Amino acid sequence: MDHWECSRRQLLKAGLGTGLAGALGMPAFFERTATALAAEALASDRILVVLELSGGNDGLNTLVPYGDDAYYRHRPTIGLQAPRLRKIDDLYGFSPGMAGFERLYKEGRLAVLHGCGYDNPSFSHFSSMAFWHTAAPNHGEEYGWVGRLADRLRPGGAANFVVNIDTTQSLAVRSRDHTPVVFDDPERFSRKGFFQELPLFQHVAAASGDANPSRKYVLDVARSARDASALVREAWARYSSPIDYGIAPVDLPKVAALIAAGLPTRLYYASYRHNAFDTHVHQGDLHARLLTYVSDAVSGFLRDVERLGRADQVVMMIFSEFGRRVPENTSLGTDHGTANLMFVVGEPVKGGHYGQPPSLTELDAGDNLVYTTDFRRVYATVVEGWLGYRRTEELLRGRFEPFALFG
Repeated sequence: MDHWECSRRQLLKAGLGTGLAGALGMPAFFERTATALAAEALASDRILVVLELSGGNDGLNTLVPYGDDAYYRHRPTIGLQAPRLRKIDDLYGFSPGMAGFERLYKEGRLAVLHGCGYDNPSFSHFSSMAFWHTAAPNHGEEYGWVGRLADRLRPGGAANFVVNIDTTQSLAVRSRDHTPVVFDDPERFSRKGFFQELPLFQHVAAASGDANPSRKYVLDVARSARDASALVREAWARYSSPIDYGIAPVDLPKVAALIAAGLPTRLYYASYRHNAFDTHVHQGDLHARLLTYVSDAVSGFLRDVERLGRADQVVMMIFSEFGRRVPENTSLGTDHGTANLMFVVGEPVKGGHYGQPPSLTELDAGDNLVYTTDFRRVYATVVEGWLGYRRTEELLRGRFEPFALFG
């Protein structure tokens, strides 16, 4: 079966394009159809990893616009001076500890999306994160955008299609058809209970022919959880990597372990948790350390998937629920703001700057950046351009033109 799957993918890559179509004497219409089928087949192996930076990361001190004097006027104390930065061009430089991001950008594998936000922004962590999780700003939505995407990529659900690494399930992965695999510690991923109860938990009765739909659903969830926990524990036990992810690997080695094990997961969701980026007070050193941890973890993860031979199949999108206010506060920190940066990284990514950077001199009434890119445009970019699902207007409740991040 493994040989057949490999041969099938190779055939689709090499044979279903215009070369085979032309060789068989197919008309031009069929050549285009064959090419589309080949692209769809390739897209079916693609993986998207979403990394959430909770708390509202300060984008202005992440990728510093050192070439704009207005930045230093707004931040006379916490502004990062140009000689310390990891400069990527005449205007921007990464925070001093972000060697990994600097390298990825200069290698052409990191895209910076500027000015990401939405209309009538919320300054509440809870509300704003819910809007990003559901891709429904200022509206209610039962399912998360990742969950809805899973339902469209694999209608009816499929085991282990979505993995959420956390102590509790994120709203982003809530789905109608899929039961996401949710775990924190892979070594301890099993149903909790008293020792005497464990044999009972491991036994899941087969649904009888006359079982009602509710009972069948509960049994299916229990069986999926039991099987998934065994797969995760085995994948983690077998995983070993020489790659250095830095001091705080942000759960990304767990993602690499499941990729290495060959799980059929196409959507991974992880986060830097506990509102770590909510830097109201003495932001300088703390924020720089957090960014170093993220930069090291992300660059380490990409080196790891390259080591596994999967670099051309994995793309990561990084976001935070909002940015920070432009002027520094009296506590040498920054308060909740609006527009922010997003990042898309990976071997298939065409790196560079995308979107219009917000003005630092034309702020709104609250001294916040005016967003220039609806964040759902970035979602549409990875969904259409990377995962190959074209009906994003239905998925995201509106039409958002993708950026040309992929070939």
